[in-house]
Amino acid sequence: MTLPRLLIAVSLLSMSPQSSPSPPPRQAPVPQRTASPNVALTVPFTQFTLPNGLHVILHEDHTVPLATVNVWYHVGSAREKPGRTGFAHLFEHLMFEGSAHVKEGEFDTLLEAAGATNNGSTETDRTNYYIDLPSNALELALFLESDRMGYLLDAMSPERVNGQRDVVKNERRQSYENAPYGMASIEIDKMLYPEGHPYRWPTIGYMEDLTAASYADVVEFFRKYYQPGNASLVIAGDIDPVKTRAMVEKWFSDVKPSTAPVPPIDYPHAMLTGVSRKTIEDRVQLPRLYISWLTPSLFRPGDAELDVVSQVLAGGKNSRLYKRLVYELQIAQDVSAYQASAALDSQFQVVVTARPPDATTTPKALIDRIRTIVDEEIAKLQQSPPAAREFQRAINQIEASFYNRMESVGGFSGKGNQLNAYYTATGDPDYFNEDLSRYRALSASDIQAAAAFWLPAGRRVELTVEPMKSTEPGKNNE
Repeated sequence: MTLPRLLIAVSLLSMSPQSSPSPPPRQAPVPQRTASPNVALTVPFTQFTLPNGLHVILHEDHTVPLATVNVWYHVGSAREKPGRTGFAHLFEHLMFEGSAHVKEGEFDTLLEAAGATNNGSTETDRTNYYIDLPSNALELALFLESDRMGYLLDAMSPERVNGQRDVVKNERRQSYENAPYGMASIEIDKMLYPEGHPYRWPTIGYMEDLTAASYADVVEFFRKYYQPGNASLVIAGDIDPVKTRAMVEKWFSDVKPSTAPVPPIDYPHAMLTGVSRKTIEDRVQLPRLYISWLTPSLFRPGDAELDVVSQVLAGGKNSRLYKRLVYELQIAQDVSAYQASAALDSQFQVVVTARPPDATTTPKALIDRIRTIVDEEIAKLQQSPPAAREFQRAINQIEASFYNRMESVGGFSGKGNQLNAYYTATGDPDYFNEDLSRYRALSASDIQAAAAFWLPAGRRVELTVEPMKSTEPGKNNE
């Protein structure tokens, strides 16, 4: 570590809540729509790459005196090895536990004193972290991010790994094993993806794998994937790009590069050749039906079309499935549909929670009736395009959601995170216009064709969750 890093780190760490920088009061302007439908969107940015391989993207937005520091490590649960699942998510926890020049617990304390918020999340294809804070406290965030990128292992210990391993195990119990319908997603992924496919295991990992994880495994994972050449850094908001670049170079240039690049993922192709059904029992009061299909990956042909299909089928109270199942027949509590886009494969899913069956109807009979209605509505869409008004409503819903995400720079949905997402997926941080143009270019007949091609009745998986009858939680009825 260089002497300037040490001296400035001591200065930053000595900041008290009273001396933490605070922004001057300003009146936030009324949000305005970014562009009309006929005007191309653009989010200006500058980018550069440090000698150690870290790619940096800067975006100015002086709407409010706030900035976000957003880091993507291009590693998620898809990079794990069978028998060592859950590592990517475990690492997300370890990244908040201190580094060489930040004591355990001090990461959050320093940020809270500066008026900042921060979080992280793990998915199949990436792990991301953000810090949203007053723009005059930007250097504090850069110091903290650079220290855990370059000096995390200096503060790591088997005891710290064991502590966070227990936290993750408890999270699995709360969010999956003991949560209503919590095991459904784990079962569906096992039904959709073959052995060896990196989407087959859950991001949270398997309990036995978390137990088996060693300190040496953790060190190996960090050195392989948490390297500057496998990361991208976005700083967006109320910033001066020239000064910000100087701060980035000051704090991140001494982070050592990796000795080897991360190779592409090699995985078996996922394919469905028929209908696979399974029923599990859970501590729930209402039966629920999940129907899932394998669909095209993010930004591939069919991906945008299926987003529109999901809106037509279940996007609000005027959607086809909601009107039939909830309003007219009153056999369902709720219904949803979505295209879960991902880098390797995606899945389209319809989820229907039934209303309590009457005394003469079994949960199975009720689910069978719901399945029939879902199949009828999908078949109608496959046979005829949606009406012009119905199609336009779906496009408007998607476009409104798109613009809403652009109103902020921070968090998991703001421009900072989106710049990183676009860079990772396409190599172009300013892919906003191209993304939205995918939907504006569609026609109603495109939606019909996508439903017909990607949602065949004969190639899908179906999972039913029924209220528990047995005394053993999670009992499967094949």
